Amino acid sequence: EIVVSASDDKTARLWDARAKGGESMCMDHDFQVTAVAYAEDTHMVYTGGIDNLITAWDIRQGSEKKFALKGHKDTVTYLSLHPKGTHLLSNSMDGTVKSWDIQPFVSGKNRLYKTFTGATHNAEKGLLKCAWSPDGSMVTAGSADRIVHIWDEPSTEELYYLPGHTGCVNTVVFHPKENVIASGSSDKSIYVGELGQ
Repeated sequence: EIVVSASDDKTARLWDARAKGGESMCMDHDFQVTAVAYAEDTHMVYTGGIDNLITAWDIRQGSEKKFALKGHKDTVTYLSLHPKGTHLLSNSMDGTVKSWDIQPFVSGKNRLYKTFTGATHNAEKGLLKCAWSPDGSMVTAGSADRIVHIWDEPSTEELYYLPGHTGCVNTVVFHPKENVIASGSSDKSIYVGELGQ
């Protein structure tokens, strides 16, 4: 019943369907917000935008900023939480997909965990998505090169390079139980493919 939205009006908003009027919190930013993720179990909201930063907000303490994740060199286009809630995956127009350690007691300021390379962005500047496999062992991301890229999470090596789309791959998602992936593209098609064991 909780939804978090990102907006060009430089805000992220928390909406509670149970509350009168719907909106229950506003998180103000200095720049447009292009990506958002909500960790219900820890009450944290993560936002990314054109300032190249990912900001963590603790909604139990109002709209208080907890920390910022620095490492992208261009707009953050999507955020995805690890199935166990321990890491955050981000896709960026800088051509990288990064995972971040968001556990509460990380020592030091650098929470950057891993970087996955190979996916691209182009002049269309689309908000390309990224996703974890259900067990967290693989990651995938949308890419302007018309390819579905899938990486091994532990090693960051590319496991699968799946051609077929004739337009930018905007969204990718793993099946929750089967070894299957689906991708949606600007070519107006959705491909579903089975991955090897």
